[in-house]
Amino acid sequence: MKILGIDIGGSGIKGAPVNIKTAELIEERHRIATPEVSTPDAVVEVIQELIQHFDWDGPIGCTFPAVIKQGIVKTAANIDNSWIGINGEELIHAETGCKTLLINDADAAGIAEMEFGAGKNNKGVVIMHTFGTGIGSAIFVNGQLIPNTEFGRLEIRCKEAEQRASGRNRTDEGLKWKAWTWRVNEFLDRMETLFWPDLFIIGGGVSRKHDQFLHLLKAKADIVPAQMLNQAGIIGAAVAAGKKFNS
Repeated sequence: MKILGIDIGGSGIKGAPVNIKTAELIEERHRIATPEVSTPDAVVEVIQELIQHFDWDGPIGCTFPAVIKQGIVKTAANIDNSWIGINGEELIHAETGCKTLLINDADAAGIAEMEFGAGKNNKGVVIMHTFGTGIGSAIFVNGQLIPNTEFGRLEIRCKEAEQRASGRNRTDEGLKWKAWTWRVNEFLDRMETLFWPDLFIIGGGVSRKHDQFLHLLKAKADIVPAQMLNQAGIIGAAVAAGKKFNS
């Protein structure tokens, strides 16, 4: 089955039709810059452009940088605050005519990794972290997602973890890999104290350079890089939508 996967980010909105049985992008990914003022109307207009680009009329799955409950946006990270309280699924469906699933962006990336990537066939406790503008998180127990975790908001040394150890933080502070991974290790240690995972999957933009830092990460659990890279959100959103609309 084919589903259009759309990944809504702070700087770009990307999409492609996905074969949800194989995780293959059926057409080349298309990217449009996120509107500078990312209000619901402005973002939905870009989603409509993507739908028209692919001449799409079927269901879609959209990632979103927020907590999503029953289609309703509960928080706003790197997106306009006017989204909070909006039923994004109903809005996108009404404006585009496409049945829509809205899902937290890190949850979508985690689904892609569990179905097709680094977490495939792992039945233990798996935690994926995406290190980018913030720190996204997704936790799976026996392959089942516990949605909308916000582990990047854990307080460490009087700051939220993502204010110390995100990919953006590393860049903005000019941290060397060793100094940055020291902070990440502190975060992983806190996660192990709370959840005792069997596997950590490290994703987000930094995962492209995992050969420079992965050996510096320390935990009792296994630590592996994400495999789906910048396609994870598109694939995971499409897979989640396929399960919803074919159940």
